[in-house]
Amino acid sequence: MALSSVWDSAAAAMRGSLILPDHDEFAAARRPWNLAVEQHPAAVASPADVDDLRVLLGAARDAGAVIAVQPSGHGAGGDLAGALLVRTAAFDGLALDLDAGIVRVGSGVRWGAVVQALEGTGWAAPAGTSPVVSVAGYTLGGGHSWFSRTAGLGSEALRAAWILRVDGTHERVDDDSDPETMWALRGAGGIAGIVTDLEIDLVRAPAIWGAALTFDASDSADVLRAVRDLASDAPVSLNVFTNSMRMPDAPQLPEAIRGRSFLTVQALSTNGPADDLLRGIRGAATVRQETAGPTSPATLAAAAAEPTDPTPGRGASAALTSLDDALIDELMRFREAPEQWPVMGIDIRMLGGALDAPRRPGFATLQGVGWLLHALVPVFPGAPPEPGDASMAGFRRVLDRALAPQTVPTFLGPGETLDKCGPVESIERLRAVRARLDPEGLLHEGRLPR
Repeated sequence: MALSSVWDSAAAAMRGSLILPDHDEFAAARRPWNLAVEQHPAAVASPADVDDLRVLLGAARDAGAVIAVQPSGHGAGGDLAGALLVRTAAFDGLALDLDAGIVRVGSGVRWGAVVQALEGTGWAAPAGTSPVVSVAGYTLGGGHSWFSRTAGLGSEALRAAWILRVDGTHERVDDDSDPETMWALRGAGGIAGIVTDLEIDLVRAPAIWGAALTFDASDSADVLRAVRDLASDAPVSLNVFTNSMRMPDAPQLPEAIRGRSFLTVQALSTNGPADDLLRGIRGAATVRQETAGPTSPATLAAAAAEPTDPTPGRGASAALTSLDDALIDELMRFREAPEQWPVMGIDIRMLGGALDAPRRPGFATLQGVGWLLHALVPVFPGAPPEPGDASMAGFRRVLDRALAPQTVPTFLGPGETLDKCGPVESIERLRAVRARLDPEGLLHEGRLPR
């Protein structure tokens, strides 16, 4: 059968849609969330149900194409040339069991919907900072959140998944029925099948308290040392993010932050006020602005001010074993150098706590890793990419001597593969799972090294 006939037949058999390159909507449909990443699939499908997914499996097999599932477009990083790109927005079920502390969600559900449904219940979702990220993409990629020191990675919260196998079988799997598949799902994405629903543990958080302390950029090194010193004694109920910002002198920015540099320490406690734990940080330098008090996951999501529409962006991430005085000084010198103007923000997340004692086995792990960093390099229309590329390379060089053996898959950049997230033995174990469950290679290999 001719390739065009394969796709036409599939489109006719589906309740959902199948968009081909000659359709007007294709250019928009193929784009990922990060518009700086180019991907050119053979077709883009929005299935309405499991039967549509079965049609797509057959069509991909007949067309000699692989299926790549990308629920909300986040995490794009692989070559999708010739692939059938699948969006799962129609899988939008959401059911809470607050007595058990569990939520079941469809693979098209975004975290914002779960966060809003939990507001005021005393439970929190193990969600990332952006409410528009899909639960499935985040969870199956590892997922680090505000609650990770308290409850571990998002992938550890995965209790069970409903998977469509390449033979058309749709089944629920958990650690009792298929432990190898569950191990792979916790970090390596959908290489074991097409995930349609997930069952996830919630985080018990009856008394969420937060604080944000802002300091002058000139005090950054002293404040970072205080944050570093807190890490050794911080209880698992305390989660800390530190952000170094250098705002451009852009007219569209508020006067209060336009052209300014500053450092903010954000703390989140799941066990009520934690002022005493922040005493050392407050004493490290003059606090220029402070907010503190009871908060909620919905408030945190709103305060994060993450983009709600697809935008171009770049960045570099690193996981560190340690953050000693010399490295802090070197990082802050790099931060303030005039030629590093492309780096708008450097996010530094304290790890440890529950992350050092994973409660469920999975490929993704930050066990033994001390810090997770990300440098944000915005993409401005018409601006040359070379300065940003140089800054990202410099950021990596500064941190190179303290790099941890692994990072978390959701922090990988475009083109980076899972060999940065686990040892050779774990990569081979993933290959074995894939070979057993998808011997014909019908599903995209995701970020497996080629």
